[in-house]
Amino acid sequence: MSRVVPAPDALVGARFDVAVSKMLGVSRSKAATLIDTGQVRVLDREITKSTTLQAGEVVEIDLVEERKEPEPIANDMAIVYEDNDVVVVDKPVGVAAHASVGWTGPTVLGSLLDRGVHITAYGAAGRQGIVSRLDVGTSGLMLVCKSDLAYVEMRRQFAEHEVVKTYHALVQGNLKEDRATIEAPIGRAKVSDFRFCVTPAGKPAITHWDVMERFGSEATLVKVNLETGRTHQIRVHFSSIGHPLVGDHMYGANPVLAEDLNIERQWLHAMQLEFRHPRTHVWTTVTSSYPADLAHALDAMRARHADNGEAPAR
Repeated sequence: MSRVVPAPDALVGARFDVAVSKMLGVSRSKAATLIDTGQVRVLDREITKSTTLQAGEVVEIDLVEERKEPEPIANDMAIVYEDNDVVVVDKPVGVAAHASVGWTGPTVLGSLLDRGVHITAYGAAGRQGIVSRLDVGTSGLMLVCKSDLAYVEMRRQFAEHEVVKTYHALVQGNLKEDRATIEAPIGRAKVSDFRFCVTPAGKPAITHWDVMERFGSEATLVKVNLETGRTHQIRVHFSSIGHPLVGDHMYGANPVLAEDLNIERQWLHAMQLEFRHPRTHVWTTVTSSYPADLAHALDAMRARHADNGEAPAR
């Protein structure tokens, strides 16, 4: 894209980066970059971003086309349920729900679109069809809407906590109760933009859990149901009661145990999704199974306690 433009009267006397920002509709920092790299300049005069634009000058614009690398595709992401309204995928670890600033890996949305799956246009740009997300480091079932009707109805179901989301998690230590509820508000931690914590200033969050299997004082396998869907909710809630998820170094997991079990992320999997179909209203249940890394770590934990002469309590 190459063109020449007379200096607009309204911008005469303005700093050159401010003028370029307004002329091209870009941020001031982007304008400064274009000036510094010579993509925008004034004919017949040396000019910097802080130089004042003068009357009668001609601005030459010669933008270099930015070539975006194609988004990686998650070819191993299984589709476990699909009809004309919704698609449920079994998201692998290392796949984000959708594109975001700083993320260069594969996404659920991009991978579905690459396969030719039709997704509704409803939703924010780049997040269309998505009514619920999983962390990049969490695997399991995630629903995406294909039709407009499904987006409206499933967004309502998720917002009103009608969808039953069941996770399995391996947490450190021996939980005292066989079942309990953690009810504590969650908000962004002041120490990091990426961490969350229990804080009175946070949003309400409720996590229900039942013990499935115990491994002495070392770990407990639990079934988890979320009544709310806060970012990092399961991870934050269990860490807050002194039982971080195995492998979850961000929230205080023991790195030695994770190394012993050969696991490189939090032991957490979205195991089952139950919802009322948006069109037929039929109660629909979709299930998953453990991916290889979680299954291996759980087998290793069972073997550790079998070697100790302990039979895991179920």
